[in-house]
Amino acid sequence: MDTLEPTKKHYMSWPVIALIDFVTIISFENIFYPFQNQGLSVVISWIFLLFTYVIPYALISSQMSLTFDNQAGGLASWVRHSSNDTLGYWTSWMYWVQSVPYIVDVSNSVIVSFSWIIFGDNSLDKRISTFWFGMLTFVIILIFILLENRLKNSLEILSLIGGGAMFIMSMLFVLLAGWAVMHGHHIATQPFNLGAFKPSFSLNYFSTTGLLIFAMSGAELAAPYVSQMRNPKRDFPKAMWMLAIMTGFLTIFGTLALAMFFNAHHIPHDFKMNGPYYAFQLLGNSLGIGKTLMYIFAVVQALFMMAQLAVLLDASSRVFAGDVADRFMPKWLTEKKNKSGRPVHSYTFTVGLSLFLLLLTGTLPNINTIYNWLLNINGIISPYKTCWVFFAFVAMRMHQERYHSDYVFIKNKTGALTVGWWCLIFTFVCATLGFIPQNVKMGTPAFSHQLIMNFITVFVLFGLGLILPWIRKHEEKKNKQ
Repeated sequence: MDTLEPTKKHYMSWPVIALIDFVTIISFENIFYPFQNQGLSVVISWIFLLFTYVIPYALISSQMSLTFDNQAGGLASWVRHSSNDTLGYWTSWMYWVQSVPYIVDVSNSVIVSFSWIIFGDNSLDKRISTFWFGMLTFVIILIFILLENRLKNSLEILSLIGGGAMFIMSMLFVLLAGWAVMHGHHIATQPFNLGAFKPSFSLNYFSTTGLLIFAMSGAELAAPYVSQMRNPKRDFPKAMWMLAIMTGFLTIFGTLALAMFFNAHHIPHDFKMNGPYYAFQLLGNSLGIGKTLMYIFAVVQALFMMAQLAVLLDASSRVFAGDVADRFMPKWLTEKKNKSGRPVHSYTFTVGLSLFLLLLTGTLPNINTIYNWLLNINGIISPYKTCWVFFAFVAMRMHQERYHSDYVFIKNKTGALTVGWWCLIFTFVCATLGFIPQNVKMGTPAFSHQLIMNFITVFVLFGLGLILPWIRKHEEKKNKQ
């Protein structure tokens, strides 16, 4: 008599979890806009944030993930179970909606990477209009949503290929930049001494710190995958430590390597959009191999950005519909699911809000300005979302006797609350200062235009969360009739 063998559960290893998170948190290009905003002094900012923010952030995420390891909603579950359903709902909405500008930004980066692969230069801004740039971005989002739900194991495959290749390219750039300098390459940033690293504590300095938080945040995205690990108590903290180390290496040493090839006092105006390609082109020229490294990086960047789209679309849809109080969410939004069990209308919302952002960007003068503005919006919305990580941690530790976790970050309650409150207040202040437009002179029409766009975007994206509970109440009234 034949017996059916039980299906073996597929477990994810901690390096895979770390790479999945690394894909969503930081990439080689994330060190370019802080370098443009703060110059070489950003190295001090990166070091300060690594020890006072990134490592605590990762370990706080470890404790919260293992405390609520049986919850599918990730951050929304943390807030809901440590406080109440209303705040849990707001967290889920803010978490989901903050991914939309980033999805548009990543799609823009896909276009830029393919333009370098095809044309081999920075001529994209001259070749297509802002309208067609927006249309291409919209088409990429649509296509990728359709493809992602038809590719088996696409998340793991793309994350391993994209995340692994990007980290290798980043390390390669740092090591080869060091080798080039030791073999006679002139350091572009002069003077290159301790004084060059001294921060200038101006309004611009503090208003751009939100972009650093945006570049480093996202550790909590791994929470929904805790249940897919064989031994999460032992391995999940390992993944978070690996994540913090990879992030610290790329930000600190990557920035130092940039100073080898770019003068921190005279940075190209399109540095945020095209800087990574300039960097590998200059490195290749220094090594005598021309554009070879630039083309390799462009291909890796395209793969990496597509991996980011996969992770963002997957994880945000899980958070949005995984664990939200029933009375807040319209049934039409959460009930209809595809074959993978993901809510179909979360993707519909993504497409609609992406179109709204693209229509807004159509009022900007050129592609480079669009690229910069989207980055700045992420520097506002993403840190506001990140505030909920620390809020949940503080709320949980204030009543820690109610909860059990296999891993505890700072056993002393007072010490844990001090770190939690510091991270929460620091993140909120940086997010609020981020409303100040970057890369435009204060008092000019362009400054006023972008400031208004910032307020409109945040009001619409967060304000839509007020409408969903109202729709849910209307559904309930209709069902009772």
